[in-house]
Amino acid sequence: MTWSRADLERVAQGVRGTVLWDEPMARHTSLRVGGPADLYLEPADLADLERGMELLRSANVPCLVVGSGYNLLVRDGGIRGCVVSLKRFDSLEPLPGARLEVGAGVTNQVLTRFAAEQCLGGIEFLSGIPGSFGGALTMNAGAHGGETMQRVELLTTLRETGVLVRKRSELEYGYRFLKLAPGEIILGARLRLEPVERRLIEENIREYIGKRGGQRVGFPNAGSFFKNPAGESAWRLIDQAGLRGATVGGAQVSEVHTNFLVNTGGAQAADFLALAELVKVRVKEAAGIGLEEEVRIVGEA
Repeated sequence: MTWSRADLERVAQGVRGTVLWDEPMARHTSLRVGGPADLYLEPADLADLERGMELLRSANVPCLVVGSGYNLLVRDGGIRGCVVSLKRFDSLEPLPGARLEVGAGVTNQVLTRFAAEQCLGGIEFLSGIPGSFGGALTMNAGAHGGETMQRVELLTTLRETGVLVRKRSELEYGYRFLKLAPGEIILGARLRLEPVERRLIEENIREYIGKRGGQRVGFPNAGSFFKNPAGESAWRLIDQAGLRGATVGGAQVSEVHTNFLVNTGGAQAADFLALAELVKVRVKEAAGIGLEEEVRIVGEA
């Protein structure tokens, strides 16, 4: 079954939140590249999201759900159908028993600062990791020996059948991985943390941000572009292949941290795709190891 502009218009009319037409995704991704989405929505709340998703399904319109746009590379042809942003799902609530209820749209920086203010430790490893908490859950983001899913007590998602709440023991996850059903949307999670003196939490945050200081690359980026192969560091493999500072168009292997591909100005998505392919070929030649992108690549060429 095909869909039409009229179908998108009916979806737009049924949503109370922000509605944007032919919206350049470069405005909504940290790499500052990406062609237009036919329709871009920011639902006002859960009921609005459920209504929008119902309308999209009934019209058979394809949909991409995004958070803050980190870890995402949109091709230059843009996205046919609809992009749904969870930006407004930014609730953050302390609960008894050293717990936090966190919406998918909360940024990692806001989460870690709020946890520190509440004297709740165990999530500091997300400090310095850009992006939204929903993205951290989706990829089970981690650093300094910690992983997001280790702190999840309950995960709340939206499926076609409605809202689903599951315990961590009911979930399948691993390194940079959380298994979700097709079309399943993360709404947020309940975290179980630990009562810790704020002074100690602040020390951890300063230490972790300091260790990530070398990743302040000075240009738009998507964070780590490639996954670390088992027992290896992607940045080291790229550096050893002689690719520090390598460029394709406006895309560059960062001279500060070689697992960051950066937009030095005027880059297109095609530049990043070509540069990523060059990196994979050169690393394979030099080390015999195949790199895999950590960023999610979507859209049309």
